Amino acid sequence: MSMRRIARDAVLTAVALTIFIVELQIPAPVPVPGVKLGLSNIVTLAALFTLGPWDALAVLLCRVVLGAAFAGNMAALLYSLSGGLLALGVAILMRKLLTERQIWVASVFSAMAHNIGQLLAAVAVTSTPALFTWLPPLLISGVITGLFTGLAGQFTVQRLGKIMRNRDGK
Repeated sequence: MSMRRIARDAVLTAVALTIFIVELQIPAPVPVPGVKLGLSNIVTLAALFTLGPWDALAVLLCRVVLGAAFAGNMAALLYSLSGGLLALGVAILMRKLLTERQIWVASVFSAMAHNIGQLLAAVAVTSTPALFTWLPPLLISGVITGLFTGLAGQFTVQRLGKIMRNRDGK
């Protein structure tokens, strides 16, 4: 891995981590456990669609681990990791099918996958299958938040593309 790539991924991780920490200060929009906007996922989406899956994975893993440490909630690491990895896997699969104008679609499905991954981890940890009753509101929130973060990620990717083309003189 080149030093330039490491530095770029570190900057993206810092941006995602900053967004994550700021978002922790925002009260939950609805009284459903696990629902949040997921604004730091904008950075992961941008990394995936502009740099590729390995860079997106590096940014995601660093952000999840550091986010849990900085937030002082290492118990949340398992939930964030399971949801994040499942969401990234879905986005990677969809990336092959979508254009820059359809990133929001990948984000919606990824957000729903994230909620499913977190719920599966919670059921595994607590041995409480009744937690699956939260699945419908979590999926609805995944569609809404995924659409928002997806559109923001799509705008970011398109804007980065314009910046890169201008920089390269194309």
